[in-house]
Amino acid sequence: MGLDELYSAIVKGESKVVPGLVKSQLDAGTPPETILKEGMIRAMEFVGTQFEIGEAFVPEMLIAAHAMRAGLGVLKPLLVQAGTATAGKVAIGTVQGDLHDIGKNLVGMMLEGAGFEVVDLGVDVPAVKFVEAANDQVDIIAMSALLTTTMPHMANVIQALNEAGVRGKVKVMVGGAPLTQAYAAQIGADGYADSAGSAARVAKRLLGVS
Repeated sequence: MGLDELYSAIVKGESKVVPGLVKSQLDAGTPPETILKEGMIRAMEFVGTQFEIGEAFVPEMLIAAHAMRAGLGVLKPLLVQAGTATAGKVAIGTVQGDLHDIGKNLVGMMLEGAGFEVVDLGVDVPAVKFVEAANDQVDIIAMSALLTTTMPHMANVIQALNEAGVRGKVKVMVGGAPLTQAYAAQIGADGYADSAGSAARVAKRLLGVS
């Protein structure tokens, strides 16, 4: 019942309840990695799927992500101590000239919920910052844009990664309201996520993790 209870609490966004449920599972001897994968990641995958099919909306995703983070606060030190491997390391940011961060933040939370280590570069991020992140042993560069006028900066970042000789070290995924799969392919991105709910699945596909 324990992990199902944790799963349900995260889906419902019960942030105040989740840390106690995580502690109870730890006290019962459940391995931290099992709590993460079977309780927390499974819950966020469900919420992401519900969002994609229109059964859940941004507020539900946000409260579920906050609940997951509350549990992760308890679990993370133990995962580090146990040497639990993350799904990968992602540097995420809204491109230069664009100050929108709600979508980026939501994608970041969903990636964390899927077991990724997330480095948030913030908003209005110049190409050089993405290049620096690529040099800092990240696996994926994730870029967001909400304005058609800032979309071209995504191509600039990919060009900068090529010029710096680090494009081959990272996968690049893009997303945002005005983007399309065709545009992502045109600028040479490796992946395109059309929603926060699908972002983690795209990231896992790019890195070949389950």
